[in-house]
Formats: sequence, C-alpha cells, structure tokens
Amino acid sequence: MTKQFSSVWLREARPAKSTGRSRDEIVRAAVELLDADGLDGLSMRRLGAKLSAGATSLYWYVANKDELLELVYDEVWGEMRLPDPTETTWRATASVFAHSMRRLILRHPWTTRLIGRLPALGPNALGAADTLRRSFHLAGFEGLEIDYANTTLTSFVFGITIPEVAWTQAMAETAYHEDSMREAVALLAADYPDLASRMNEVHSADTDAVREMAFSFGLGAVLDGLAARLIT
Repeated sequence: MTKQFSSVWLREARPAKSTGRSRDEIVRAAVELLDADGLDGLSMRRLGAKLSAGATSLYWYVANKDELLELVYDEVWGEMRLPDPTETTWRATASVFAHSMRRLILRHPWTTRLIGRLPALGPNALGAADTLRRSFHLAGFEGLEIDYANTTLTSFVFGITIPEVAWTQAMAETAYHEDSMREAVALLAADYPDLASRMNEVHSADTDAVREMAFSFGLGAVLDGLAARLIT
C-alpha cells in the first residue's frame, strides 16, 4: 500500500511563536547536535533540552523528526558557494561543485547516512543542482545527457568521500594502534611485493594530502571523460 508523499517544503514555514524559538535557531541547534553526536544523537527531546524548550514546542515547525532532517540537510547544502556558470567554464563550475560538496560531507559526516535516503528538495540543494545542470547545458550537453553528467559527477564525489568518512569513523571507534595496523598489512601483503611497496609509500605520506590528491586526480579523470563526450 502506498502513502501520500509529504515534505516540510510543501508548506509555508510557520512564523516563530512569541515565546518560542525561531525555525532558524532550531535548525542551527540541530546541526550542532548532529556534528557533535551524529544522527543517532539527535532526538526531539535532546534538541528541546539544548534550546531550553519543550520537545512538543518544536512540533510547531515540523511534523516529525524526518521533517527536521529535511531542514538540517538543506541547511548544510547552503554552505556550498558556487560560481555563476555564465561567468566561467563548465569545468571550473563542476570542479568547484565537487570540491565544495566533498568538504561539506567531511565537515558534516552524518550526511552520509542521509544521501540516497532523504530527498534533497530544499532551496539550497535545488539551487546547487540547478547551477551544475546549467553549467553542463552551457557546455553543450543536451537532454538526458545533462542528467547523466550530473549523476556521473555527484556519484564520483559520493563514491570517494563516503568510504573516507566511514573509515575515519571506524578508526576513531576502534582506536587501533597505527604501527600495529601497518605491521599487519605488511605481513598480509608479503606475497604481493609491488602492492606492499605502494602501501608503504602511501602510509608514509600525509593522509589528508594523499586523499586530497586522489580526489583531484579522480575528478580530473571524470571531467576529461565528460569533455571527451562533448567532442564525439
């Protein structure tokens, strides 16, 4: 049995109560809780306590927790600062979009659990998506190719960034000793000398720098591929 789709964005935002918090204050406080404690640490009760307000008063603005998540999800997408696609090249717009999206996800790792689960229908998310769409249109992509180019770029960002977040969180939770991990990897990769050599070189480098370079390398390959599609 299907049910009617609902979204906080389908109705006008209610004005703040004279004795209550505004919706913007509630959303900012929710983002702070999520950044500190993750998705499992957010509840209407905890949010109400943080704001020194009863949890029931929050329902003046949202019908349920999912609607609150819609608001915070769009709030963080508003951190993206994208160029006007009519004033620069499509590659420059796509590159800024990709790097900005990656930084956003790394700043707010809880978003990885909402990607693909919660529709991004707020004005910030839709505005960013439209900017990227227009840049691909100006580049020469047409029809569904614009959507395919969009999907290709965002899939690359999600595909390389979400595992990075998951690994970082796993390492924080397990607190493995770094030297013991390297010794284990060296032992298990002993039969693959070339691979072991590459692992040693990567492990000896700055992790954040390696990840940033890997992202830039992959992004360049994706953009080169899209550029080739325009030529053929």
